[in-house]
Amino acid sequence: MTIPGRFEGKVVAVTGAARGFGEAIARRFAAEGARVVLGDVDEAAGTAVVRSIEAAGGRARFRLCDVAAAADVEALVGAAVEGEGGLDVMVNNAGFSHTSMPLWDLPEADFDRQIAVNFKGVFLGCKYAVPALRARGGGVIVNTASIGARRPRRGVTVYNATKGAVLTLTRGLAGEVARDGLRVCAVCPVAADTAFMLTARGGAPLDDRTRESLVRGIPLGRLCAPDDVAGAVTFLASPDAAFLTGVCLDVDGGRSIE
Repeated sequence: MTIPGRFEGKVVAVTGAARGFGEAIARRFAAEGARVVLGDVDEAAGTAVVRSIEAAGGRARFRLCDVAAAADVEALVGAAVEGEGGLDVMVNNAGFSHTSMPLWDLPEADFDRQIAVNFKGVFLGCKYAVPALRARGGGVIVNTASIGARRPRRGVTVYNATKGAVLTLTRGLAGEVARDGLRVCAVCPVAADTAFMLTARGGAPLDDRTRESLVRGIPLGRLCAPDDVAGAVTFLASPDAAFLTGVCLDVDGGRSIE
C-alpha cells in the first residue's frame, strides 16, 4: 500500500531500476514523495521509467550505471548528492543470474559476472553510499539478496552463493555503521515472473509446468510480485523500521519455513 508523503524530502538511489523489482521500488519511493535516482545498464528502459514517474507527478532522474564498475556507482551516488542535495536511502538491487546448470558446467566467465554484479555491485553501492549517508546525518541501505541464499535451488548454486555473501555483508556492515545512525538491511525475495527469470531459463519464459513447480514450494500459493518487494524495501527504509538493522527480511510467501 502506497503511503503518500512518507518519503517527502528524501533522496533515494536505486540500482537495477529499469525493470522488475528495481522499477517497482523506484516507483513506490517516488509515489511516496522521494526524489529518486535510477541506475541501470539499460538506458532506454530506465529513461522510460523516469518519464512515467514524472508523468505521474513524481521526481526522478536516470543515470547509466553498471554496478560492477566503481566509476559508474560513484557517479550514481554523486548524481544524488550533487543533483538532489544528498542521499538518504541506497537500494542495491541490481542482480544477474546465470543460466540454470550444474556448477561444474558453469563457464568461468559466468562465475566472474555473478561475483561482479551480485556481490561486487553491492559492495560498491555500500562503499560509496556510506560517506554520503554520513554527510546527511544518517540513512538506510537496503540490499536485494534472495531466498536462495537460505534455501538454495539446484542449478543456480553460484547465484545462490553470491546472495549468501550479500546477507553476510549486510549484517557485517550494519554493525560497522550503526553508531553513525545508519541502518543496513536486506530483502530475500522468492522466485518472481519477471524478465530476470528469463536469464536463469536461457531466455525462455516460464511455462505452466515450471510455474506450478515453483508455486508448490511457496505456502502462500503464488510467485513473488515486484510490488511485494517494493513494499518490503520501503518499509525497511521508513521510520516504522527505525529500530531494525542487520535484518534480512524474507519476502518469500513462506518458502523458508517449508
